[in-house]
Amino acid sequence: MPRRMRDEKTICGPPGGPVVPVRRVRLLTLVLLFCALALVIDAVAGERGWIANSRDRREIEQAERDLAAKKRENAETTDYRDRLKRQDPATIEEIARREHGLIRPGEKLFIIKDAPKVTK
Repeated sequence: MPRRMRDEKTICGPPGGPVVPVRRVRLLTLVLLFCALALVIDAVAGERGWIANSRDRREIEQAERDLAAKKRENAETTDYRDRLKRQDPATIEEIARREHGLIRPGEKLFIIKDAPKVTK
């Protein structure tokens, strides 16, 4: 009994080249598409992907803003310290008024109280 050969669809390559079954080409195409999809997903949502990079970029911008604010605060404190070292009269008067409640001779102090709220 002669063995029957199954008729498979094949894709012919260049003349004299190998003949590749269609099923193998489809499988190879699916594997390559799956790999490409996995690479795209990793590039977008992976550990070092687009989402992580944009989150890190926002954090860096926030840190730069915080640093700029601290530098301004540091400059103001340094200026305040220098004015105190020079014994600047305006700075000393400001501290005396704010922290100790002192006033100049001849000044009048007015204390304004809020009227109590009327309840019905």
